[in-house]
Amino acid sequence: MFENLKKFLVEELRVNEDDITMEAELVGDLGINSLELADLVYLCEEKFNVTIEDEELHNFNTVGDIVRYLENATKA
Repeated sequence: MFENLKKFLVEELRVNEDDITMEAELVGDLGINSLELADLVYLCEEKFNVTIEDEELHNFNTVGDIVRYLENATKA
């Protein structure tokens, strides 16, 4: 899951691959703005066939937060 998300971040949002870790903060470390986060969520929904509710967005502070959410959502 982490590698898939990392690929999205690099290819779609042009984030530096070396900066992406589970602990990397989306805004502080990776410089992702709210529009880019919405794009990332949309891509994840499409790729993994999950629905991410809008209220979940403010729970996504790190790359790891998104990875854990997706792992749990795809198990359900």
